Amino acid sequence: MTNHWGRIARVRPLYSLIVPVYQNEHSIPEVLERIESLNGSLPDPIEAIFVVDGSPDSSYLVLRRLLPGANFSSRLVSHSRNFGSFAAIKTGLSLATGQYIAIMSADLQEPAELVVGLFQELKKGGSDIVLGVRSKRDDSFVSRSLSSFFWWTYRNFVQRQTPKGGVDIFGVTKAVGTTLVAMSESHSSLVGQLMWVGFRRSEVAYVRQARKHGKSGWSFAKKLRYFSDSLYSFTNLPISIILVVGATGTAMSGVFALIVFSTWILGGIAVPGYTAQMIVQLLSTASVLLALGVLGTYIWRTYENSKQRPQSIVMSDESF
Repeated sequence: MTNHWGRIARVRPLYSLIVPVYQNEHSIPEVLERIESLNGSLPDPIEAIFVVDGSPDSSYLVLRRLLPGANFSSRLVSHSRNFGSFAAIKTGLSLATGQYIAIMSADLQEPAELVVGLFQELKKGGSDIVLGVRSKRDDSFVSRSLSSFFWWTYRNFVQRQTPKGGVDIFGVTKAVGTTLVAMSESHSSLVGQLMWVGFRRSEVAYVRQARKHGKSGWSFAKKLRYFSDSLYSFTNLPISIILVVGATGTAMSGVFALIVFSTWILGGIAVPGYTAQMIVQLLSTASVLLALGVLGTYIWRTYENSKQRPQSIVMSDESF
């Protein structure tokens, strides 16, 4: 169907594809080729929502130049600064109009067939959330080992429902997407929220491919901060650690106090009060500082959420 300008009339898509973009200018042409191929292979229309998350390279300019010539409807959104990939995904979720929504990375490490698998699984109607689970990854030994350790720790201490290989890519229904967007807590974990909301879940296995262009912005510091956000948002482990440390310290203090008292009775302490003072200082100071640090973190997070600042700021929004 065409309008009087001779252009193809916009049809509401069944599928929405969200692509967070950060330092991906060299891979964008191939990303568009893959999406064009997807649009041709799926039986229903697809829309692609590109969210440029404060990328310092020319990713926005490349997309602005190439998207008008693509064979699929698209939307180009730019954040005012770098808010993180999960904030970019939530921006995409808030703008998606399709009944089924999938995430696609712009670094080309997930095969295009995975997106098709996510959409097909959602369309069957038996799942509201479909997780892309890595069965194998074509990365270096160090990268594989660190990633495995990270997700093992995450799975055992944060969310036990998380798949063993972790979750980078997923698909959801529009209802689940709306639910995730409504969760406005700051300094949280999108994967944790995805596990927390419930709904019917299934998995699609895939082999993670080697990165072709550039270097990943998912640094160790960001992973550590992400794990910390997940830990404080979805478990009471830090408080439990304080209780264990406090109970252990109390028991040890009692034992040492008994030893000090016995030594004093036998005349083995030359300087009155020195040993007892050192024991108390060594055991109590560290425990108090640890407790204050954990409690302070909870207080800070409560304060941050009380500000009710947006998780991201959209600087520009264009449709093609």
